[in-house]
Amino acid sequence: MKLRAHVILTVAALICLIPASALALSPYSQDFEGMNMADGAALSTDGWLVFANVFNSSGGYLYGYGPFPAPNGGPGFCGLATGEGGASQGAQQLNVYSDYNNGDHAVGNLIEANTFQEQMVVAGDVGATWTFEFDAKLANLEGATTALAFIKTLDPANGWATTNFLTVDMTSVPATWGSYFLQIVIDPGLVGQIFQFGFANTASYYEGSGVFYDNIDFYTGTVANEDLSWSNVKSLYR
Repeated sequence: MKLRAHVILTVAALICLIPASALALSPYSQDFEGMNMADGAALSTDGWLVFANVFNSSGGYLYGYGPFPAPNGGPGFCGLATGEGGASQGAQQLNVYSDYNNGDHAVGNLIEANTFQEQMVVAGDVGATWTFEFDAKLANLEGATTALAFIKTLDPANGWATTNFLTVDMTSVPATWGSYFLQIVIDPGLVGQIFQFGFANTASYYEGSGVFYDNIDFYTGTVANEDLSWSNVKSLYR
């Protein structure tokens, strides 16, 4: 529901010169107000996916599973919430949490649960700055659980190696709404790679892991909102 002013980098005249097939990265905006709370496919219909990585208590990688269409509600990954918004968040929000369907919680393994949107980078995207902007507030994150928001790029031609992992640490966000962002410039080396933006948490022993998100905006340009500052970005690096 929040109105945002963006500094758009793409000139309309230039857009007309680029074939539609070359514009792989697409703007995305979602305030969750138009989604049906009772529809179990509400998030997956909107393109949300989930994936989990599992580590032992020492951080050693064990296995992964997904991507799967994101559920709306239930004990795994994510669901629509209501009644948690402020004046700018409206009636419905996104709650992102761990995959409590995974019984490895009980033996102390670390469950990294990812909820995200995914696109592909092509040559027509090179040189553009893309910004991932969102509102967030703490839900029921507990104990040793950690949470973050991310932009990630993956190279399918190189064993799905992670080539960028830009993050905002959401572990210590307050239980009041704040605005956060990440941004990345698309360089030629990213052509043909998978581009993801979304949210993740790492939890064990069924500890609470929820963080509420709203007013998600992915767009070409730089942040122009006066209420945002780089101090909201806990880490921003490759």
